[in-house]
Amino acid sequence: MAHAVPTRGTSTGARTGAGTGASGASGHTPPDVFGARTHLLAKWAMPLAIGLVYGYWAASIRRHGGPITGWNLLFGFMTVLAFAILWYVVREVADRLPREGHAVLWGAFAGSALGFLYSGSGVAMFTCILVSLLLAAAVTAGLYYHYATHQDAEEARRARTRNPARTGTT
Repeated sequence: MAHAVPTRGTSTGARTGAGTGASGASGHTPPDVFGARTHLLAKWAMPLAIGLVYGYWAASIRRHGGPITGWNLLFGFMTVLAFAILWYVVREVADRLPREGHAVLWGAFAGSALGFLYSGSGVAMFTCILVSLLLAAAVTAGLYYHYATHQDAEEARRARTRNPARTGTT
């Protein structure tokens, strides 16, 4: 006697997530390893953690190898605060923009962040601006490519799900 083998996702064999926009070609969505609470925590904790590294880096550049002072600590923590707030604002604004604007905004943020750090090291301003613009252009190009390819693939996947007769499959 033959028995049906349950598919991944449930013990009964019912497919999970079938018909959603995130499903793959087989109609099966990959399982979400973390819950919504973990994603929310990461969404708010990651900019703060990266900001702490950025602030420490900015403070260490500013003191030029000298002793750690109260003003140096204050500068580091204010840099953390500014970086994290700007990250949150850029993230919220970028989500409302089309992919071109989204990529340009994150590129400008990355270039500005590097420019601020690099300018504190005492290099020539032309070098600082050039390096910042190069990073901003690279981040913008990379993100535009990422968003263009992933959004186009997602739109094609949704179109196939809505109208399977057009693609020649049933």
